[in-house]
Amino acid sequence: MRLPSAATRPRRWPHFDSPVRSTALTARLGAALGIAIVVLFVTGLLSHYQYQPWRWLPEPASPVWGYRVTQGVHVLTGTACIPLTMIKLWSVYPNLFRWPPARTVRKALERLSIFVLVAATLVQLATGFMNVLNWYAFPWFFTKMHYRLAWVVIGAVLLHVAVKLPDIAYGLRARLRTADVLTEVPWEDNPDAHSNAGEVEPPTPEAIGRRGVLAAASVGIGVVVLTAAGQTVTALEPIGLLATRRYPDGPQRVPVNRTAEQADVRALATDPDWTLRVDGPRPFTVPLDALEDAGQLRISEARLPIACVEGWSVGALWRGPTLLDLVLRAGGAASSTVRLHSLEKVGYNVSEIFGPQLSAALLATHLNGARLDLDHGYPLRLISPNRAGVLNTKWLSRIEVL
Repeated sequence: MRLPSAATRPRRWPHFDSPVRSTALTARLGAALGIAIVVLFVTGLLSHYQYQPWRWLPEPASPVWGYRVTQGVHVLTGTACIPLTMIKLWSVYPNLFRWPPARTVRKALERLSIFVLVAATLVQLATGFMNVLNWYAFPWFFTKMHYRLAWVVIGAVLLHVAVKLPDIAYGLRARLRTADVLTEVPWEDNPDAHSNAGEVEPPTPEAIGRRGVLAAASVGIGVVVLTAAGQTVTALEPIGLLATRRYPDGPQRVPVNRTAEQADVRALATDPDWTLRVDGPRPFTVPLDALEDAGQLRISEARLPIACVEGWSVGALWRGPTLLDLVLRAGGAASSTVRLHSLEKVGYNVSEIFGPQLSAALLATHLNGARLDLDHGYPLRLISPNRAGVLNTKWLSRIEVL
């Protein structure tokens, strides 16, 4: 079934004659973007699993830097995808002005699928970057919507690849310097698109060629990644011009997402009568001085990274009693599930931990050789290896052994 179409395009319809755009260029940009989206999807699933792990498949505690790497790669790849997506859209946007817009129902449905792909990708990248900035201007809960929209994006990508596979295969085989035919470009698909008079105009010489576009894109994206990586790659911190958080600027040389003031816990956390309540078969309470007394509890020290969903991470030296010691004292076991409650009343103020992460977790009272800063969770916080920072609950008030 064919859709009705006019013989000629409207007089004011845009036309394009740049020889830089081509199937060869678009296919290479698309391949890079497709690989990046797959990386984002896989690392995003690993991050999402931190929030809702299956009881029979707990998160491992080693390598301790696992989440630091996967989430760092996720955020850096997402950052790189912003300019890469813009360049890819630049390479194909003349297709928006094909005339007629869709000759068949099949072509109309194909265009609709591309709209879903582009819209979902742009929303995913924009809101993901806003999350990195801790700027939640949208009305939905970020992690849930980000997870659901990821499935829309990956599905749309797979559909797009299936539909465009012949063009992709041709474009990847074609040499960039060849004046190849771009099957979707209106000025080659329909010569009348060149001018209202219907005369085919010769291409205008360009200041940059297709290889130049790829080279400029590669260098530009590389600069963006390098200058943003300083928030997770310590060695690149001095050039972290685009890093949203830099570890030297944080209290005790560790960044902070949410301060005690923002969490409204300052009065409760500094209460001299604060005690930790541990509920289980044998419940008990522990004052702060007992948590810091090696004579009453086994105090451990470990260098563990803290890595947050926003993509920043840093290694730090933590000290305090092991969580498992308190769990055992309350009548639990290494196989128990433990729920940790914060003094904070909103947000991620309750978390659960079990399996290897439970056995390796500390209840930190000190950070980098000093008493825990109030903004880092004083008087007590959880710190566990290979665990999302938001799940390393700050300002602890109660522990439940389930």
